[in-house]
Amino acid sequence: MRVLGVDPGLTRCGVGVVEGVAGRPLTMLGVGVVRTPADAELGHRLVAIERGIEEWLDEHRPEFVAVERVFSQHNVRTVMGTAQASAVAMLCASRRGIPVALHTPSEVKAAVTGSGRADKAQVGAMVTRLLRLDAPPKPADAADALALAICHIWRAPAVNRLQQAHADAARRASRTPAVPVRKVPR
Repeated sequence: MRVLGVDPGLTRCGVGVVEGVAGRPLTMLGVGVVRTPADAELGHRLVAIERGIEEWLDEHRPEFVAVERVFSQHNVRTVMGTAQASAVAMLCASRRGIPVALHTPSEVKAAVTGSGRADKAQVGAMVTRLLRLDAPPKPADAADALALAICHIWRAPAVNRLQQAHADAARRASRTPAVPVRKVPR
């Protein structure tokens, strides 16, 4: 499975591609950051992020895109920018028919480090170890993007089984028991 992880942000949007399957060693295929100038107009920044994401999609052809789920922070302005960058990544993937998964920061930290409260240094250290890298990817947004991809690879099989079980249960529930039809005498 090949996953593009996206750590959304207007100034620095982390991107990283990881390939592998749960239970086996993973391989990093690429990591980087799509940058936009903080003083640029919002629309131009979003277009720059779109172009950057599109280049990563063209180059790496992922089967899935994993994006960090935007969570409420105290700074509404920061949340809005993060949400807008997140939407651009989801749009780029969806336009190509690539499934998008959203993972919360604590979900990603727990998957990669074993603790949902891990700090950036711990996440970077585990990403380095799991992908057998010489050093943690810089900046932290890049390491976070790889952590998102790793999280998705490890969680996808379980999530897919749960979704299938829910779908099967819904199908069974929608079937009404067959009621015998009696012919009425004339």
